[in-house]
Amino acid sequence: MSSVPVAVVTGSNKGIGFAVVRALCKQFPGDVYLTARDPGRGQEAVSKLQEEGLHALFHQLDIDDLQSIRALRDFLKEKYGGLNVLVNNAGIAFKVRDTTPFAIQAEVTLKTNFFGTRNVCTELLPLVKPYGRVVNVSSMASNSALGGCSQELQQKFRSDTITEDELVELMTKFVEDTKKGVHEREGWPNTAYGVSKIGVTVLSRIQARMLNEKRKGDHILLNACCPGWVRTDMAGPKATKSPDEGAETPVYLALLPSDADGPHGQFLSNKTVRTW
Repeated sequence: MSSVPVAVVTGSNKGIGFAVVRALCKQFPGDVYLTARDPGRGQEAVSKLQEEGLHALFHQLDIDDLQSIRALRDFLKEKYGGLNVLVNNAGIAFKVRDTTPFAIQAEVTLKTNFFGTRNVCTELLPLVKPYGRVVNVSSMASNSALGGCSQELQQKFRSDTITEDELVELMTKFVEDTKKGVHEREGWPNTAYGVSKIGVTVLSRIQARMLNEKRKGDHILLNACCPGWVRTDMAGPKATKSPDEGAETPVYLALLPSDADGPHGQFLSNKTVRTW
């Protein structure tokens, strides 16, 4: 079993994830895994980094596929005995002009962004070693979507005692409400992406609380962050930040020094804690 520290970035063959891997290859003192659904694209991304003189490793990962997540889990357990840094970056967004019915957009978006991310956490968080760092890439869209929720939903999402099961129930209800065409009447905003990222931000707060309760002495720091508006396939060419600039906050959180006692359970953008 290797004693080398290991970092994993989900959804990292392009965009912000790729930029996070590039930065970690330069700054993280261990093995860095670039992951992608498609092995061909993943290997291609690794080769691109090799041309820059950087050494990333590849492992297949489709966060929509539990078997794929568990294969990565078993590999990390066997080869490294755990995990030091996890950056949950994988996510999807429908384009603004996409004509796919909203209920389908809601189901597909939440399946990956919330439920997929949660499955990765369920399988990989127990592997995170003492002084490990976990970064869940969320979005400022979670804040604006929260503002578009009814007061009742806002209270639930801001609660310091909401459980993971309750959050799952709410995310499931959103999808069901869109199918019935009653989501606005039920107090939801009209954004599937925004609601999926509310889920990621709140999940991060819950996970940090659980780590405090169950693994207090392990000094693991877990946070959610917004990379900003970044020029990627997802956000388009008009966005203000380059992928490398978008990677700054996730990388900052992934590399918090071992003597840091925070931030933990927070939502950050531009390396700054934002109120939730």
